[in-house]
Amino acid sequence: MLHLKKNVAVEQTTPTAFSIFISKVAKTNTTPKFQLSEATIVDLNCAFEQGILTAEQLVEQYMNRIKTYDKSGLLPLNSIIQLNPNALEIAQNLDRERQISGARSALHGIPIIVKDNYNTFDLPTTAGSRALARSIPPEDSFIVKKLRSAGAIILAKANMAEFAWTPNQTVSSILGTTRNPYDLSRVPAGSSGGTAAAIAANFGTVGLGTDTGNSIRGPAAHTALVGLRPTMGLTSRNGIVPLFLNRDVGGPMTRTVEDAAIVLNAIAGYDPKDPQTAVIQGVTLPDYTRFLDREGLRGARIGVVENFVNPTGDSVSIDSPDPEVLALMDRAIGTLMCQGATVKSVRLPEFSLSLLKVWTGSNTFAHDMNQYLQALGADAPMKSVEDIIAFGQCDPSVRDLLDSSVEIGDIPPESRGDFLTGEAAREIIRQAIVSVMDAGEYDALIYPTWNRPPRRIGDLSSPTGNNNFQLSPRTGFPEITVPMGFVANGTLPSGLQFFGRPFDEPMLFKLAYAYEKATQHRRPPQGFSALAGEGVESDTEMW
Repeated sequence: MLHLKKNVAVEQTTPTAFSIFISKVAKTNTTPKFQLSEATIVDLNCAFEQGILTAEQLVEQYMNRIKTYDKSGLLPLNSIIQLNPNALEIAQNLDRERQISGARSALHGIPIIVKDNYNTFDLPTTAGSRALARSIPPEDSFIVKKLRSAGAIILAKANMAEFAWTPNQTVSSILGTTRNPYDLSRVPAGSSGGTAAAIAANFGTVGLGTDTGNSIRGPAAHTALVGLRPTMGLTSRNGIVPLFLNRDVGGPMTRTVEDAAIVLNAIAGYDPKDPQTAVIQGVTLPDYTRFLDREGLRGARIGVVENFVNPTGDSVSIDSPDPEVLALMDRAIGTLMCQGATVKSVRLPEFSLSLLKVWTGSNTFAHDMNQYLQALGADAPMKSVEDIIAFGQCDPSVRDLLDSSVEIGDIPPESRGDFLTGEAAREIIRQAIVSVMDAGEYDALIYPTWNRPPRRIGDLSSPTGNNNFQLSPRTGFPEITVPMGFVANGTLPSGLQFFGRPFDEPMLFKLAYAYEKATQHRRPPQGFSALAGEGVESDTEMW
């Protein structure tokens, strides 16, 4: 069994970590200017510290963008299920608190877009389904609670693929189809597509997604974002509507690697209500921002997983790669080498490929979902998956999946032979991957997040090129995607994935940050330009 490496993720976070962050903020920008588009957490803290922006004004500006852009036009983006009606009042209170006692953390006053499968005590949590439109949980999910404690503002709940079932499109019965802001005729990929579209279009500073097989990294890559699937056990699943609990994980979706590190600082941690996090009980986690190093690629050893880059007959990939994506991958490899990394080709061993082919995991949805619904209490509108089916208003894309889960039955996973077989296969795959990495002394493995560009909405038959389900969900190991450039005449985003050892997020942040700074591929989508009164355009006091 693989365990947390004590020398990887237990570096002590100093008591002055936030004061160091504020010192960095003070050095970053001394001119009283602020632009909302692409604003990072550091940018916003600069504006807060200089007194040219308040959290209330920031919320107003983001809300104005959402109201202007999200539902407008013949092809609306359609990313937001609901705005938080209390967001302005919360921001006002946080502004007063900042004046009296200072900021709680780097996230004080920062508006966050949350995928609508995270429990929020003050807003419905729908999982994209009309069946849960009136479901207001009794308390926040563990992750949302930690964000609120850090001073973050839950600005809005984002659309998602209903019950997170599909990696290929973001369609729900409660809101319909979310579109890709870079091309409104195309998908933003799977279930966290609403969060991805909203953050890419600058509707909030950072976002939360969940990932069972694809849904943080896939949508992030399709919308030129950074998306982190953390090691299973580093973040709590408590209070997140489940798909398959043994693969579900929550994590950040952001426009920069630094913002992802800041969010992970806030949300990682042991939760007694989630036994998966017991591995970090008593462990002092690091300040992940300390590993952000522009020279982080110098001396690094990186393996290119040829099985997912140039698949052959022995590959688990079913889709041939797009030539333009391969060209971006070649360019990315060149950049890594120019930045001082040693990059070598790796092919996964045949037996592990065979296991990847045959094991996709067990369908535990009925059991996991029923447990979640029962935890909502006696007033919950739905008590079981059978109730959801009987409600009869789910999107057609998930009806057969709901029926099949009920046919399997509400059986505890540990009592099912297929689940136990799958867990044994998972452990063999883990050991095989670590052996490959150890043999080559690789710090990380890389491959395209998707081998192909985003598909057109409604196209469910052409190749997807989805690489996301291959390694990380099946091992529980961490993976981060960063923008790799654009294809289709520079219009459609593509992503590069860094895959690491368990709990080696520090290394992934180090490598991804250096690559991001060397390339600067991220750019905002056209059609979502700055609005009148947005940001601070003058060198003089504006507010």
